[in-house]
Amino acid sequence: MFLQSPPKLILASTSRYRRELLERFGLPFECRPSGVDEAARPGEAPSALVVRLARAKAERIAAEAPDAWVIGSDQIAVLGEPGAERILGKPGTAARCLEQLRDCAGRRVLFLTAVAVVRGRDALAHEFLDRTEVAFRALQPAEIERYVARESPLDCAGGFKCEGLGITLFESIDNRDPTALVGLPLIRLAAALRACGYPLP
Repeated sequence: MFLQSPPKLILASTSRYRRELLERFGLPFECRPSGVDEAARPGEAPSALVVRLARAKAERIAAEAPDAWVIGSDQIAVLGEPGAERILGKPGTAARCLEQLRDCAGRRVLFLTAVAVVRGRDALAHEFLDRTEVAFRALQPAEIERYVARESPLDCAGGFKCEGLGITLFESIDNRDPTALVGLPLIRLAAALRACGYPLP
C-alpha cells in the first residue's frame, strides 16, 4: 500500500545519467555525492565490487539522512573470461577511450549494475544486480575514431553511450532492462520503490 506522504528520496550520486533516468518516475528527489572510494580490494571479484560500492554509497548518505530512502548504484564493465577478466572504468581521456573500444571490438563485454535502496533509521534495504551483455561488432580504427570524436563518452564505463551514437558499435545487447546499461535499472528499481511506499505509477 502506498504512503500518503512517502519519505524523502535521495540519489547517492551526482551522475547526470542516473539523475535523468530517475526523473522518469516523476518523484521528488535530491542528489548527494557519496564520496565513496571506488577502488577494488585485492582479489575482489567484479560482482562483489559493484554490489559493495552500491551499498556503501547508499549507506553513507543514509547515515546522514536516516529517515530518507537512499538509492546507491554502481556500474562496471568487465572484459574477458572469469579468472582473467579486466574491469573497464571510465576512460577519462580520448586516448584511453580509443584504447578501450579497440579492446572491445569484436568481443562481448559484461556490464554489472548494482543498486541498493537503504533507509538508515531501521537498516531496511532492497538490493539487486543487473547483468547486461553487449556484443561489439568488428570495428575499424576509423569508426572508433569517428565515434569518440563525435560523442566524447569519456565519463562512461566502457567508453560509449548506448543511448546515443554508441548504439552503432554493437551487434547485440542481451538484457532484461534497457535502462540498466545507461546506469540505473528502472524496472527493478520501480519495484523496490513501490515496496518502500512510493506510488509508481
